[in-house]
Formats: sequence, structure tokens, C-alpha cells
Amino acid sequence: MILKVKIERAFVISVIFVLVTCINFDAIAKTDTLIVIRTSLGTIKLKLYDDTPNHRHNFIKLVQSGFYDSLLFHRVINSFMIQGGDPDSKTAVSIQTLGNGDVDYTIPDEVNPNHFHKKGALAAARQADDINPKRVSSGCQFYIVHGKKYAEMDMATVESRMANQLKQSLTLEYLRRPENKELQERFESFQQARNTDSLTALKKIIQPFVEAELSNHKIHKFTPEEKMVYAKVGGSPHLDGNYTVFGEVIGGIEIVDKIAEVEVSGNNRPKLDIRMKVTLEVVNN
Repeated sequence: MILKVKIERAFVISVIFVLVTCINFDAIAKTDTLIVIRTSLGTIKLKLYDDTPNHRHNFIKLVQSGFYDSLLFHRVINSFMIQGGDPDSKTAVSIQTLGNGDVDYTIPDEVNPNHFHKKGALAAARQADDINPKRVSSGCQFYIVHGKKYAEMDMATVESRMANQLKQSLTLEYLRRPENKELQERFESFQQARNTDSLTALKKIIQPFVEAELSNHKIHKFTPEEKMVYAKVGGSPHLDGNYTVFGEVIGGIEIVDKIAEVEVSGNNRPKLDIRMKVTLEVVNN
């Protein structure tokens, strides 16, 4: 999971929550839906977006069922994001590598240009492009953006890298076509042998097809408003357009900071478990 154990720390939940046993999604659409994540380091409050309904409804369903309770924030990268929702983390031992657990379904992407990876954005994790070309979301794993601040020059660099990543993705997509099996085998062979000259020559053969396909895709460009937010608030702009953002932090961003700054092991798992208790609050407008 994006983006590619059992030390338990008890903590007291001081706020009593009355679980809603039956959710009417049509009614919820007319309200502000708040997700409350309580951890040993503090409480984070998020709101879910109405214009990503599949991700929103799925997250509500899982929260209502108690799915996330006692799961870990299993992957933490300072200045990038904090990730949780792996069901295997509930009973994982301390040396266990996490991140591959999931439910038995995925969610089609709902990438919306109005929602970007500013600090505090809530987004769905997913498997990498090479095995997930349709970029479908995990049914349960999510992340909250921590990120960092980006100057104007930094944003230009991010745009350039994103354009190159798109070209690489289109190259792999072209090579996966059944009629290009021989080209794919040669490409993989050159990669394994680290034969850069042969790879360069092969890419020149493929380039006209990739450029033609590129004309059907929109190369990501950041708006002035997005650049201003990334400069003043921060975030992880290189993820924009590739992952579904379906909510944002509205309280407790300092707790995201605390979690992002904990000591982690080599696989980015916090050395001390950070478990979550996730509840739903529906506020009538």
C-alpha cells in the first residue's frame, strides 16, 4: 500500500460516544459528517466530502461497524503522511511488517481536482500503478497528509517529476499490451541487467507511441491557489491526481504532527504502537 505485533498501549477514552446503529446515507448527505479518531497521543477530527460519495459511504460503514477500533497507525513518514487501516495490525506482533492487509473489495477512484494533498488531507491508500493501473483505492487503508511547505521553485520541480512519472506509467501500460509481449520481455531483461544503453534505445522505439498516448492525458499543473496553500500550509503535492482525497482534518492537526514525529523502525512502523478508536458524529445543519 501507498503509495508501496503485539505491544499494546492502553489509553483511556474520556468522552462517551453513543454508537449510531442505523445510518441513512441520504440523510447524512444533508449533514456534516465528522470522524473522530482517538489515540494515545490525542484526538483528530475529520470531515468527509460529499462529492466523493463512494469513499465517504464506505468509510462511514467501516467506522459504524467498529472495523478500525484497535488498529494501528502502521506506517508513519515525517513530512509526508501517517497511514492506518490495515486489519492485520489489530493483532500484529512487534516485529511484523504491515501494510498488505485489506478487505475483500476495492473502490473505484474518485479523484476530484477540487481536493488536493494539503496538510491534513484524508485520502485512500492503494497499490502501486504497476499492479494497479486503474488506481482503485483500498477498501479500508487510509492516510492523513503531514507534508511540508513548498516554495514556487519546488512546485515547478514537482510538476516536472509528475510529468515524467506519467510518461513512465504510459510506457509500462503500452508494454503490457498483448501484442507487445516481446518488447516487454526485452525491456525487463535490460532492466534486470542494468543495460542502460539498450534501455535508452528501446525507449526511443516506444517514444512515438507514448507521446501519442500522452496527448490523451492532462499533465498536472498546480493552480495559483494550490501553490499558495502548499507554500503557507504545506502538504504532499506529488500525490495529486493519483489518489482519492475524500476528507480533511478540522481539529487536532497538532496530533497529526505528534504522530508524524514519533520514532519509527526501518519499515516506517512506529516503535511504540499507536492504536486508534474511531467514531462517527453526525451534526445536523
